[in-house]
Amino acid sequence: MNPLAAGRFRPASPCGRPVNWAATGRLGGGSSEPFDSLNLSTTVGDDRATVLKNQQRVSSLVGASELHVLDAKHGSQVGVVAEAGIAEGCDGVVTASPGLALLALAADCVPIVFADPAQGVIAAAHCGWRGLSAGIVEATITAMRAQGARAIQAITGPAICAACYPVRSDCVDQLRDGLPRSQFESVVTKLSDQWSVDVRAGVHLQLAELEVAVSSINRCTYEDQTLFSYRRDGRTGRQGMIIAQ
Repeated sequence: MNPLAAGRFRPASPCGRPVNWAATGRLGGGSSEPFDSLNLSTTVGDDRATVLKNQQRVSSLVGASELHVLDAKHGSQVGVVAEAGIAEGCDGVVTASPGLALLALAADCVPIVFADPAQGVIAAAHCGWRGLSAGIVEATITAMRAQGARAIQAITGPAICAACYPVRSDCVDQLRDGLPRSQFESVVTKLSDQWSVDVRAGVHLQLAELEVAVSSINRCTYEDQTLFSYRRDGRTGRQGMIIAQ
């Protein structure tokens, strides 16, 4: 199968090893409607055996046979793992174990992969507007640094754009309370009496303040029919960002 995008984080020094990452869309798997076809989530109502085969396909993209998957809860909990499994209740997961892939799932929220190849520390995270306010980005970076990471790089995957993400006033109130004013004003906009949120912009702002270099696969899940979008379709699958060293 062909990934939506793929690449490597390369170490700045000879002591490190390259870290492979890939981003998936909704094409290239075995799931049936409405999860067709590369659904990677076992919690949305899809056939579990089919999903696990889809996950195996994706793991092969980064050369890994072991996989740890985020069970996102829209909070700021981060797990540190050393073997395959599910990071229950976590929106971030960190490992220093070679050969173990980490998978962050999303269908409008921002999936993120992180790496310090020189120190052999990688991470994956899921960030929606609640996670942005709760501090999942900073919590993931803090957990990586506790494992020895120093020069961290990050890539954000496909996510819904601000123009396609109108929100209610209670969402705006929570973001106003949870974010510094400078971040809030860059993330939340109002046009013709309708509020909207740019979660990706917030993630990038927070990473910049944490001195993390970041790039982006800048595709909107709502607009792109080759991507899963919960906001557009309701009952649907999940794509992901995967990383392994």
